[in-house]
Amino acid sequence: MEKKIKKVVLAYSGGLDTSIIIPWLKENYDNCEVIAVSGDVGQGTELDGLEEKAKKTGASKLYVLDLKKEFIEDYIYPTMQAGALYEDKYLLGTSFARPVIAKRIVEIAKAEGADAICHGCTGKGNDQVRFELTIKAFAPEMTIIAPWRVWNIKSRDEEIDYAEAHNIPLKINRETNYSKDKNLWHLSHEGMDLEDPANEPQYEKEGFLEMSVSPLQAPDVPTYLTLHFEKGVPTAIDGVEMDSVSLLEKLNEVGGKNGVGLADLVENRLVGMKSRGVYETPGGTILYAAHAMLETLCLDKATAHYKQLVAVKFGELVYDGLWFTPLREALSAFVSETQKTVTGDVKVRIYKGNVTNAGVTSPYSLYSEDIATFGDDEGAYSQKDSAGFINLFGLPIKVKAMLDAKKIK
Repeated sequence: MEKKIKKVVLAYSGGLDTSIIIPWLKENYDNCEVIAVSGDVGQGTELDGLEEKAKKTGASKLYVLDLKKEFIEDYIYPTMQAGALYEDKYLLGTSFARPVIAKRIVEIAKAEGADAICHGCTGKGNDQVRFELTIKAFAPEMTIIAPWRVWNIKSRDEEIDYAEAHNIPLKINRETNYSKDKNLWHLSHEGMDLEDPANEPQYEKEGFLEMSVSPLQAPDVPTYLTLHFEKGVPTAIDGVEMDSVSLLEKLNEVGGKNGVGLADLVENRLVGMKSRGVYETPGGTILYAAHAMLETLCLDKATAHYKQLVAVKFGELVYDGLWFTPLREALSAFVSETQKTVTGDVKVRIYKGNVTNAGVTSPYSLYSEDIATFGDDEGAYSQKDSAGFINLFGLPIKVKAMLDAKKIK
């Protein structure tokens, strides 16, 4: 027998989906109590007026949780240290924001004695998986309500119709109805003209980009800055110590004005379809680039090459919503071990969408100018030794060639 739903905790953004879900829940679950929970991971002005809006549409209360520091330090940094991307280009901005929000929503649902947790993710997207796998990890018996999988609304236009019929105020209109997700790490754009991969993103069009400018509109002179890392964690910019939130905000500002971090990709969603999205990740792109530059000095060849394999798997796990799993935790343990010597300073040149190396130093550098030099290296490296090495290293090739020659005869 299905349990009666009297109290629901809703993952609430104040956007189109969750705005109409509050009255929909009350209509379809016998006027149940709806508690809205918003996780602040850097949405900025999107959170303005949220409490008034939530209560006006039927919520009994709204929790707004400041998750920015936790988001950066417990989710972004471990992923960045792994060098993890999804399909070579996506910096996982939406992907790792979901588990931090969902985990805290579960905590509130338990404290409130809720019967169910509700989310506004569509039945076609990845986020439904990310939310629900996190809920299962921390509240395996909790009922999950996903309206997009059960209601009769089929499109965003129909959502707007519902909102207008219920006098729900919206910040969007039918003409500018991109689907967006914003946090401190990135901003994504999907839908409308972007649904056709043949259409070029309108980077120069006023109002399209929010965190960045087009590289064509970026300054004609480069910007230099120096990032300091301690064990793989960025701690300072140009010698000024900064907390994690302030540091990322500063990198977003510098990267954004220089057109850094724009990605246009057709990705393979977990649910089986391909989707096209445009992403702005200005500060994150600088961080990834600088961290990778430092690792070229501090990691030995075998570790660096194996870590590349781990990065691919790590990126898949994050994208697929598998943050709270034994494998992700095990891979994070490996990555943490590799970061013990990733300390030093990275100077980067930021210019018209590009981030390039302008100098790297580390007290743990494995680079030796004495050994690598093209000059006089007497005593540091005997070039005569390479002959024996090549003979042994190339022995399998030589043996095969000799056998092939005998077969021909």
